[in-house]
Amino acid sequence: MGYTISQVAEKFDLTAHTIRYYDKEGLLPFVDRSKTGNREFSDSDLDWLKLICCLKNTGMPLKQIKQYIEWCLLGDDTLEIRRQMFIDHRKEVLKQMEDLQENLKTIDYKLKFYDTVCSAPKNKKQCI
Repeated sequence: MGYTISQVAEKFDLTAHTIRYYDKEGLLPFVDRSKTGNREFSDSDLDWLKLICCLKNTGMPLKQIKQYIEWCLLGDDTLEIRRQMFIDHRKEVLKQMEDLQENLKTIDYKLKFYDTVCSAPKNKKQCI
């Protein structure tokens, strides 16, 4: 089944402009065009875009995503280097998760503070 850029944008909560930008940057070399020049996305293209969004959302720079796609297009000779890229990126994502957990602890601490202050009588409330 073919999808239009509008359908794909809605499905991935992206703008058509973002998808066009990804294409211009070489992240979507596999997307076919209609006779009128419009992009026609296949189910396989959606799988690629899902991966691109995953990598982007977890902090991988577009340049590195493009490199990954180029390696994929080169075939099996790049399997090990692609594997290593994912090992390295996984480490980065785990670090981000640890950092988020620490930030969540700080937010929870502040929430407890505000819960205590907000439940105190009005004349004793303070703002921090």
